Amino acid sequence: MVKTAEAHKKYVRISPSKVKIVIDLIRGKSASEAIAILSNTNKKASGLVLPMIKEAMANAENNHEMDANKLYVYEIYANDGVTMKRIHPRAKGSAYPILKRTSHITVRLAEKE
Repeated sequence: MVKTAEAHKKYVRISPSKVKIVIDLIRGKSASEAIAILSNTNKKASGLVLPMIKEAMANAENNHEMDANKLYVYEIYANDGVTMKRIHPRAKGSAYPILKRTSHITVRLAEKE
């Protein structure tokens, strides 16, 4: 069993498909390399995932006594959260649905041997 440190963020007001574009860039990379990639990526999701990587690193150091230099992104994923449903009026009294999607993002860091 691999010892991991994790961070969660729930009900983030961004579509999971947009978050998955960013998290695919850092999956499997070292934590310091992931921070460098995210800080230079021009996407809204990178600003949401970057603090989560730092939070998971702090959890690894303080709670699990792991070495920060050996950490890598063991697992990262974004699942669907709740979808807020809104209505936009259209012609002839009809309505057009607007789906405001949310995400649940999870980051797990592990130590390389």
